[in-house]
Amino acid sequence: MKLRTRLVASFAYVLLVVIVALTVPLAIVMRDRARSELEALARTNAQTIASFMNSDTLDDDPTPRRALTRDARRYAEEPGSRVIVLDAAGIVLADSDAEDVGENFATPGRPEVTRALRSEVTAEVRRSEEEQGDIAVAAAPIIDEGELVGVVRISRDVQTVGENVGRATAAIVAVALGGFVAGLVLAVAIARSLARPMSRLAAAARRLGAGELSTRAGKLEGGTEVDELAGSFDEMAGRVERTVRAQQEFVANASHQLRTPLTGIKLRLEAAIAETPDEAVRDQLSAADREVDRLAQIIERLLTMASQIEEGRVPHADLGDAVERAVQRWHERADKASSSLIDDGANGGTPISVVADPADLDQVLDVVIDNALIHAPGRIEVSVSGNGERATVSVADHGPGIPADEMGRVTERFFRGRGAPTGGSGLGLAIARELAERWGGGIDVRGGGEGTRIDVWFPTARGGVRA
Repeated sequence: MKLRTRLVASFAYVLLVVIVALTVPLAIVMRDRARSELEALARTNAQTIASFMNSDTLDDDPTPRRALTRDARRYAEEPGSRVIVLDAAGIVLADSDAEDVGENFATPGRPEVTRALRSEVTAEVRRSEEEQGDIAVAAAPIIDEGELVGVVRISRDVQTVGENVGRATAAIVAVALGGFVAGLVLAVAIARSLARPMSRLAAAARRLGAGELSTRAGKLEGGTEVDELAGSFDEMAGRVERTVRAQQEFVANASHQLRTPLTGIKLRLEAAIAETPDEAVRDQLSAADREVDRLAQIIERLLTMASQIEEGRVPHADLGDAVERAVQRWHERADKASSSLIDDGANGGTPISVVADPADLDQVLDVVIDNALIHAPGRIEVSVSGNGERATVSVADHGPGIPADEMGRVTERFFRGRGAPTGGSGLGLAIARELAERWGGGIDVRGGGEGTRIDVWFPTARGGVRA
């Protein structure tokens, strides 16, 4: 994920958490506040109405009863309100809705009436099965000359209050969403300003890695820390450029300096081959002449590699040809060691181009084959295989194998196993591993008590792997 996207996502997450943490408690407080105010209002109204009533108001005479009903309706003028007047036994004397006159309201389902008949003032918001919803209900005793003569019960549907709270909550949420969107826009702008210098630095690093050694990040104007990072990058790039240039110059100069003495050696060898009458000596001189040719080829490859590195190109080598050359080079040595080198062919005859310098590839094969001839003389099989992404050359012997506890250490520098012949340095396989890893490859050692197989693999050139 890009830096800009991560910054925006992090800011959005924090902003969302803050908005939720503020909005939800605010909505809950508003709901509780509205319910509390509704309970207080119902209690006050019930007490006020009860203070206007006495025994005469509750008289059984029809005329006062009609007046009581008118009063109840007048007190219930707010929409959704209902006023009921009860006697001391809990029987309804007057109902603003004219529905339950004569009914007993002192029931367990109306606890406020029961408490009011005990001279307690009660107000609450509760569930009403009759109304199929929440209601705010209050009940107050009617006291006349110190005696309880009746009860005033007020109820009100809280749906309207709930709708008002819902609208207020929706408004709060809308404001919060607006703030979230505004914050998100601000986050994008801030992330862009922070990520732009880092993107430029990353692009400079990619160009440097691609071989543009003169690449510099320059001043990124992204804050003190970013500018310090850019300065460190430029210093590193300068050191890399100087090191690579010095290496290229060294390779080129050394190669040029070696050409002259090699030419002289080759001329003297050719003259000696032509003049000597001894066939054995002539064979040895011819072998030396071939080694001089090989050394000259290595020098040419070093020059080629230097130019390839300077131009940013990656060298390629044909793995099958390299194996064929190696078998030919070591054929005479194998005969002297009573061994046989078997070339099993290169991937069915299909050419395999790998990412590696030909000189490095030749040196790796020489090390692995020499190691097999020293430690396990006999039949030695060399084969090549590939799977599209990488190609492998395998050198297998039929010797005593490598102990399990030494298997993972044979490619370490200066490591020599318990049964290793004297005179070795323990550097051969370590050098081969480092040469293979230089080009993105590696070495795997396999085997046990029935021989050893060393697999050296390189990335294939068509796989697009860059060393």
